[in-house]
Amino acid sequence: MASTMIPYTVNIKLAARTLTGTVNLQNKTAVDWGWQGLIAQGCHSSILIIDPNTAQTIQVLERHKANVVKVKWSRENYHHSLSSPYSLRLASADAAGKIIVWDVVSGNAHCEIQEHTKPIQDMDWLWAQDASRDLLLAVHPPNYIVLWNGDTGTKLWKKSYAENILSFSFDPFEPSNLALLTSEGIVFITDFSHSKPPGSGGKKVYIASPHSSPAHSKPAAAQPTGAKKALNKVKVLITNEKPTAEAVTLNDCLQLSYLPSKRNHMLLLYPREILILDLELSQTVGVVAIERSGVPFIQVIPCAQRDALYCLHENGCITLRVCRSTTPSPNETGKTGLVPSQLSFSLGLGHSMTDPEQNVQELVYDLRSQCDGIRVTKTVRPYRVVICPVNENSAALVVSDGRVMLWELKAHPSKSSSNLSSGLPPLYSPVNFCGTPLRQNQKCIPDLSLNTMIGHSLISGVDSPRPQADQQEVHLKFLLTGLLSGLPLPPFSLRMCPPLTTKNINHYQPLLAVGTSNGSVLVYNLTSGLLHKELSVHSCEVRGIEWVSLTSFLSFATSVPNNLGLVRNELQHVDLRTGRCFAFRGERGNDEPAIEMIKVSHLKQYLVVVFRDKPLELWDVRTGTLLREMAKNFPTVTALEWSPSHNLKSLKKKQIAAREAMARQTTLADAEQSSVESSVISMLQDAESKSEMSQGISAREHFVFTDTDGQVYHITVEGNTVKDGARIPPDGSMGSIACIAWKGDTLVLGDVDGNLNFWDLKARLSRGVPTHRGWVKKIRFAPGKGNQKLLVMYTDGAEVWDTKEVQMVSSIRVGRNVNYRILDIDWCTSDKVVLASDDGCVRVLEMAMKSASYRMDEQDLTDPVWCPYLLLPRAALTLKAFLLLQPWSDTFTMDITHIDYIEKDEIKGLIQEQLNSLSNDIKSVLQDPNLNLLQRCLLVSRLFGDESDLQFWTVAAHYIQSFSQSSKPSGSAPEGQTAAEGPQRTPGSHLDICHDTLCESSFFQRFQLERVRLQEVKRSSYEHTKKCADQLLLLGQTDRAVQLLLETSADNSSYYCDSLKACLVTTITSSGPSQSTIKLVATNMIANGKLAEGVQLLCLIDKAADACRYLQTYGEWNRAAWLAKVRLNPAEGSDVLKRWAEHLCSPQVNLKSKAILVLLSLGCFQKVGEMLHSMRYFDRAALFLEACLKYGVMETNDDVNKLIGAAFVDYAKLLRSIGLKQGAVLWASRAGERGKELLDELSQTESMGPEPSPSEEEEDRPLVNIE
Repeated sequence: MASTMIPYTVNIKLAARTLTGTVNLQNKTAVDWGWQGLIAQGCHSSILIIDPNTAQTIQVLERHKANVVKVKWSRENYHHSLSSPYSLRLASADAAGKIIVWDVVSGNAHCEIQEHTKPIQDMDWLWAQDASRDLLLAVHPPNYIVLWNGDTGTKLWKKSYAENILSFSFDPFEPSNLALLTSEGIVFITDFSHSKPPGSGGKKVYIASPHSSPAHSKPAAAQPTGAKKALNKVKVLITNEKPTAEAVTLNDCLQLSYLPSKRNHMLLLYPREILILDLELSQTVGVVAIERSGVPFIQVIPCAQRDALYCLHENGCITLRVCRSTTPSPNETGKTGLVPSQLSFSLGLGHSMTDPEQNVQELVYDLRSQCDGIRVTKTVRPYRVVICPVNENSAALVVSDGRVMLWELKAHPSKSSSNLSSGLPPLYSPVNFCGTPLRQNQKCIPDLSLNTMIGHSLISGVDSPRPQADQQEVHLKFLLTGLLSGLPLPPFSLRMCPPLTTKNINHYQPLLAVGTSNGSVLVYNLTSGLLHKELSVHSCEVRGIEWVSLTSFLSFATSVPNNLGLVRNELQHVDLRTGRCFAFRGERGNDEPAIEMIKVSHLKQYLVVVFRDKPLELWDVRTGTLLREMAKNFPTVTALEWSPSHNLKSLKKKQIAAREAMARQTTLADAEQSSVESSVISMLQDAESKSEMSQGISAREHFVFTDTDGQVYHITVEGNTVKDGARIPPDGSMGSIACIAWKGDTLVLGDVDGNLNFWDLKARLSRGVPTHRGWVKKIRFAPGKGNQKLLVMYTDGAEVWDTKEVQMVSSIRVGRNVNYRILDIDWCTSDKVVLASDDGCVRVLEMAMKSASYRMDEQDLTDPVWCPYLLLPRAALTLKAFLLLQPWSDTFTMDITHIDYIEKDEIKGLIQEQLNSLSNDIKSVLQDPNLNLLQRCLLVSRLFGDESDLQFWTVAAHYIQSFSQSSKPSGSAPEGQTAAEGPQRTPGSHLDICHDTLCESSFFQRFQLERVRLQEVKRSSYEHTKKCADQLLLLGQTDRAVQLLLETSADNSSYYCDSLKACLVTTITSSGPSQSTIKLVATNMIANGKLAEGVQLLCLIDKAADACRYLQTYGEWNRAAWLAKVRLNPAEGSDVLKRWAEHLCSPQVNLKSKAILVLLSLGCFQKVGEMLHSMRYFDRAALFLEACLKYGVMETNDDVNKLIGAAFVDYAKLLRSIGLKQGAVLWASRAGERGKELLDELSQTESMGPEPSPSEEEEDRPLVNIE
């Protein structure tokens, strides 16, 4: 019976895995949080993949030989389909210059790249992904940037620069802009492209350290203090000349990043301040300074959804700073009595007018929230923080001791009084949820993302300063929601719990005990890889652990020896179930020689304690009594092992016989004397079992040991009798014996010279094998009946031997195939070993000892992880379609088995697991009948971390609603809302400025006016003044421009020119002759290469549309779009932007996704639908057309109906190909004539039985054949 079960029970399924510990200093910058929702973190030469929602490590990637210095997830800003599926792709770079691109789910390296052997300074994937999403830019020290194809590993180009490059940042608004932070300053590259290296050496800009730049002279009376002083200092910061030696004491700029929340802004981070630069002026427009007593910065992450900064400080505290809105608060409006539009100019940026000092206007970032710091010590310090790029409301902090702290930002409605005391203007929650105003009693998730927690920054003149009726005042708090902790610093000692047997299979847990240098014992459950218990057992380093049952162990530790060489020995017995811990040797242990080893017998009855210079002790484990302390003349033990043979079986037979005899007697007695109470009998039986325990059937067990001469002794223990057995003389070929292992009929000895001696006890043969590996530190047999594999540990590695064949199976050696030293070894199952190494990791490996990553989908995780990227490509798309549209019933279901979905049960099960792992909040919102189509599309793209979907639906939702409201009479409202309930076109619902030229013109214009206003306050040189005047002329602010032009001093070479220009601007009238003259001059200027000047003149005479056309002709497309937004009426502007969209679609530019967004902002919905369909984005096209029809923003004519039919049929085919037949039927039935044919096919397959697999389909070949 037992023998038939063995194959199932001997090996419990354990995944190979790595338990990691402290992080190396070189790993400091190696952490990244991807759009896919996972965190990658470098730990020595491995990479951990962490799921932040459940705080679990779900994959460890091992292939690098050197420390990992950078990791970067690929971007998800492309349309996902079967041919470009959702996949987890990660690039990692190490200190030896190797870059590996991983397929994270399978744990395989996709490609490897090597250029030089120095550590990679920085790398990132290109974000403009229409051309190719495989391109990776890397900085190879000291001064090369190289563009790689991350899919094939080929080098596209390489370019060197004059200075050493420290890091770089891509402009999130313009793919051709790149800024390099070098050892001397910044290099701006404006002609970056994937097809060829940048032509020029870029524009060099030097940074004078903010502390050394001269403060502006001010009258001594008003000497500003603290932070304000810092503001004055940074007035001159960026220069084109190399600063003098004393000015650059040290370029201590820690970081440079473009701001993703507004175009042409950049931040520079210094230990004590963050500078916000406006790149059009190369001038500081904002400073976040730390007071003298404050904690310096390490890192800052700018947000995209709101103009906010996450800052990490040296004490591990994360702070969130949000840019203050420029609308004055309502009480200030009352005070000054001006209308809001003038107010923004008189008040500057919303500071109160009472304090003249405060009139220094600039961008103010208010501290809105901060989390607790950590205790910083020599070994514990914060390294890096990363934030979730999808929602921007959670942060993960990596600490040097291997901890990862997961913080979430929560918004709480606050009483209005609380903020007044802090003196900050209040923050309000937004009106919208997922892009559309909430209906009455609709469920929502206020903490979904940063832009659902706080409204966008208000801008004076467009936004009303008073909050709308349904806006709540909120304050933000950080909440610690997860913590991953690693192993402490090595050394470690390991011991796996007793192996799985047929008897303990029902309650077996594969527990590994890890003894640490600080005296605690960590017990890990190897099925999940999670810490089961951490027990503080000893006061000094744990030297060894022996299990005495599945739930208890003995561990020993020895203190540092005193001058006599004596130590304090601690031998503790620990019960895992209760955590009870007691000193096993009682009062013994002070001032005696150190314990060398402890060995527990096979039946867990006896314990031998071996000391350095003292005879061994023999204990009874069950009663905790000392059986024998050996005599003084007892030989010194060098190695010892218990024999697996014992007489338990024969004893049990005897015992059973005795029991049966007793039973026979009692049955006789029963017949005669039934009056004996049953309770008495049970008492007797209890007493009997107790007495058995106390005598213990003590089985006889044996152990062997060797002395310093190599003689082998054999000793028998039975109860409390100890007998000396045979002695075997030393083998001449062996040196001093270091360790012994015994299993079945095989005994193996290892010596200090690297010889192994295999004894076959049955055949009485011995065989010596020299390994030439030096001292044999440990040898251990594998568990499992008849399994004769042996694990051997040396100072420089380990080997697995097969003792039957006497040959080596596998080997691992420092410097050859691994770069870590092995500290301890054990078997964890019959075919897996566990190694502790000096890089602070504990690795569970296959017997071959190849450090391998594991397949993520085969793992047994404790908590289910929401990550659609783990599914097969086809299943991920099914899951998405399932969440987006469930037309087959009135109510939404979260159970995929409720629908007609043809797929293998295994895949169905995986999809259902994903659905189950969604939080209850999200499930309830998805099942809420009030959630409209636009909100659903946005929410699902957020859940999937699909950057391209998210951007498309954000802009689409905004403009579909905005056009539907402007086209309707006020009575009707979309989608079954009553007129009163339908959202009013409030000024509060414009797109945020991070969408740049996609925003409404009125809002964009005000933003630019404020920006110029700020530049004007900040200007500090003639150059700046000139740029400001130019901007003001383009914006039509002629009076201000004239004032600036007249400021030019008489000794300036442009004095005459500027004066004439001022006269011209003031005297321009719209009379015919002067207009035509100016127009002629302007066109001549443009023809002779003075484009900017010509455009200015055209704007002066209100010919901005012509100016835009010239700009476009000369390739200044962005400038033209900007000008159209700030100067043209909707019809003219729309023409300019449509031309831009056509240009973006052209094959040489190939930015169709950007073109679609531009067309959305113009309301060209039919064109958008056609483009989406022609690009084969069938799901997006169908859902978009559906939304347009629902909101009534698309006129119905033949062309449109044709488009709708085609799009719906193609979407139906797509749904059929991924197995969602009900969905396919629904969309085909709505496609009119075009869908009839497909409907017939679908009904035929229904009658025929299961439908053909996608590969048999004839029409959609390119879409489906990827399966």
